[in-house]
Amino acid sequence: MANTPNVQPITETASPAQLVPGPQMRVVIVGHVDHGKSTLVGRLFHDTGQLPDGKLEAIEEMCRQRGMPFEWAFLMDSLKAERDQGITIDTSQIWFRHGQREYVLIDAPGHREFIRNMVTGASNADAALLMIDADQGIRRQSRHHMYLLQLLGVREVAVAVNKMDLVKYDEGRFRAIEAEYRLYLEGIGITPRQVIPISAREGDNVATPSERMCWFNGPSFLETLPQFAPPESTAERPLRLPLQDVYKFDERRILAGRIESGTLRVGDDLVFSPSNRTARIETIETWNTDGPVSTASAGMSVGITLNEQIFVERGEIVSHEIDAPIESDVFHARLFWLADKPLEIGAACELKIGPNKVKAVVEHIERIINIDSLSDHKATCVSRDEIADVIVRTSQLVAFDAHETLSRTGRVVFVDQHLTLGGGVLSLGDYPDQRQLITVRGTNLTEVDHRVDPVRRIARNRHKPGVLWFTGLSGAGKSTLAMGLEQRLFDKGYQVYVLDGDNVRTGLNANLGFSPEDRAENIRRVGEVAALLADAGLIVITAFISPYRADRERAREAAGEAFHEVFIDADVATCESRDPKGLYKRARSGEIKEFTGVSAPYEEPSTPDFSVDTSGRPVDECLDDLVTYVTDNFITARERQ
Repeated sequence: MANTPNVQPITETASPAQLVPGPQMRVVIVGHVDHGKSTLVGRLFHDTGQLPDGKLEAIEEMCRQRGMPFEWAFLMDSLKAERDQGITIDTSQIWFRHGQREYVLIDAPGHREFIRNMVTGASNADAALLMIDADQGIRRQSRHHMYLLQLLGVREVAVAVNKMDLVKYDEGRFRAIEAEYRLYLEGIGITPRQVIPISAREGDNVATPSERMCWFNGPSFLETLPQFAPPESTAERPLRLPLQDVYKFDERRILAGRIESGTLRVGDDLVFSPSNRTARIETIETWNTDGPVSTASAGMSVGITLNEQIFVERGEIVSHEIDAPIESDVFHARLFWLADKPLEIGAACELKIGPNKVKAVVEHIERIINIDSLSDHKATCVSRDEIADVIVRTSQLVAFDAHETLSRTGRVVFVDQHLTLGGGVLSLGDYPDQRQLITVRGTNLTEVDHRVDPVRRIARNRHKPGVLWFTGLSGAGKSTLAMGLEQRLFDKGYQVYVLDGDNVRTGLNANLGFSPEDRAENIRRVGEVAALLADAGLIVITAFISPYRADRERAREAAGEAFHEVFIDADVATCESRDPKGLYKRARSGEIKEFTGVSAPYEEPSTPDFSVDTSGRPVDECLDDLVTYVTDNFITARERQ
């Protein structure tokens, strides 16, 4: 039995609390079924002298009773079904120490039917070892597993080409597999630390260099482990404490959860998302500790009490006001679908983001990604085992983080009661963070009532006030129709005024750019101004692309029943053929970034109050339709007489 220096024995039943303190790394071992994952771990423990007393004899007896050769995999494959079928079904974990670092080795199932378990095992991994059978070569699951790891944010990767004994330790076979797989990894943005030829059964390059592969000058698997970069300290990241529950003890309300990242301290000012309520930490409550606790960091399960009683509930994310999470009701998800029933556009679903559950609808499937060729194509549904980029709209604001920023609060699971249908990672994409749009910063404010009531304004103006909100792509005809309608209504004696996109941006909104957040703020300001002008008795016509449905809904909320959404309808091809300002041409050339309809989204109204299709129709004909709509909706019955 070979013993490697600087290795301290740890039994498989050890818990993290029993280990010597040090930077821990969770390494998931994945690969196609029967490519030797469990065998590698068993052999590693044997060759480093870390098998518990009697374990080797127990495995020998188990194999003897089954009339089969000795199998190292039985160390990890603890389930009877796994021993009988020779595959890993569930995720197994075992603690291991080498040098100055402790590891949690996670043996994840490779069979297609147990992909959920594989994802579960990999979801909290810091690094990964992917196993490839030298005899069978790269299989479809070899690509799928690595793509899923990349999707989950695992970037520290090594590859072991196992069962080299079956190909007589042939260097040419190893080099061919290495070249092919390195090319695939490069395509998904991963550079492996090492690609190692091994024989887990025979012990070649597991804990010590192989004499039968002297042509390989790289490290063994054991020597590769310290090359993995240690995980970034989550305690130094922005605070994220998803609330698991709220408890009432005596006079205290204790908000409980696990800190996913960051550090909190007694006296910290907190914000709760998405409710945007704020409060200060009064105490930090912990379990099995002596005396009061003043700080708590990532990985700890804690309770907190606040200096005031505010209503917050399970699913909210606690953070500091600086670096708070995103709030939105529409976002992108890169999704891996696990259910037999395909996911279709328009499908209602339930999402789980941390402990929070929310109803949602899949609005659009942007593309299906071919994991093997790394190409993509359009589709109207996502089938089992497919990866897709989708746009999801939720029934309410949700709090989350972009996965590349904070992975633990940037994941989503599609569920049906207790059944997992799929999972993925979140990003805001081209949509705005809506937090700033709903945050009220003023305090001690008291609204003043006007002494001129709306009925008197209507009587004087001889028409109802309102907001005609023109929305549509650039080139659809919004400004042309808005100015034409203003002229016609003014000639009829109406109090009317146009708020046009370009005009407003040279004054009121001159400090705003065209990022998703600035676009949203532009529309928020215009919506409030339009509502004020309508409150003064005017008919206000707005001509703005206003690409996001949520922004238009906020404008509707500001104006109330006086709001009329008018869709100036024309497809991209028609708008581009007009291109009155040359914007499409500049956008296609890349001169204009984030241009609606080309490189930024436009969400058409689902149920507009009125639509005008301008494709192939003269302006006067469109204006006739608009005047008729105004007459029907803004002129009182008495005035019509």
